[in-house]
Amino acid sequence: MKLHARVLSALALAGLGGLLALQQYPPNPQYGREQYPPNQQNGIPQGYGGPSQRQMYSPMQSDEKAEFYWSRLRYTSNMASFSGYGYGYGRYGGRWSTDYPKADRQFLMALRRLTRIQARSTEQVVDLNSDEVFNYPWIYAVQVQSWSFTEEQAKRLREYLMKGGFLMVDDFHGTADWDAFMNGMRMALPDRPVEDLDNNDEIFHVLYDLGERFQVPGEQYVRTGRTYEKDGYVPKWRAIRDDKGRVIVAICHNMHLGDAWEWADTAEYPEEFASMAFRVGLNYIIYGMTH
Repeated sequence: MKLHARVLSALALAGLGGLLALQQYPPNPQYGREQYPPNQQNGIPQGYGGPSQRQMYSPMQSDEKAEFYWSRLRYTSNMASFSGYGYGYGRYGGRWSTDYPKADRQFLMALRRLTRIQARSTEQVVDLNSDEVFNYPWIYAVQVQSWSFTEEQAKRLREYLMKGGFLMVDDFHGTADWDAFMNGMRMALPDRPVEDLDNNDEIFHVLYDLGERFQVPGEQYVRTGRTYEKDGYVPKWRAIRDDKGRVIVAICHNMHLGDAWEWADTAEYPEEFASMAFRVGLNYIIYGMTH
């Protein structure tokens, strides 16, 4: 197992630079009127994945069979988080759809190129309103300071995680966001402690050795030079485990990996941030599939 991981790591390191060097947008066969490449302003692509673009389509699912499905959680945004768009279940995209679908598609490009995982080429949108979620054992969620659940949804999320599901949360920043995230998390897992992950934790070494990591900022870094947002100055790599010690919720607080995936093909966004973001995501997927 360790030898296999080392081989995969060597191949992945060799290929990652080539992937990030791509300076073009992939074809977009499924999403209605959404077209790209987007307009450029000051050398930075504008509009792709923004609220105006997300209003143009409703998610379409593929029937392509695969051993891994990239799944994004669609949830109802609470009104306290409303800031001009993205409120309500699925309305105008919702905050669940931040960076969607480009971040998901570009991550899948990396997954398919840098590992031997047979992954579906398009993403899967899932929600907690039916048992369909149990068909997809790995889920990514963003802007989780804004999520809200009914009692039934919280119960289904709890069952999903305790039956072997894996949830990765990303793109929320600072003290207030943390408290709001935990309000929802405690509905689903009221008795599970949150821990800071040690650098030696297995999740950081299943493919890439990531004993040392750094804060991955969103695209705002290009304009501001800041790696942080709000009062989220220090990246927090945290987790919730099940009774056997398996990570079931991987928490990326004070960072924005999804933006790094989305902007990885843009020259203005630093390669070091995109590389770290891809490596973390790949480690989390392989951990979730093997533990």
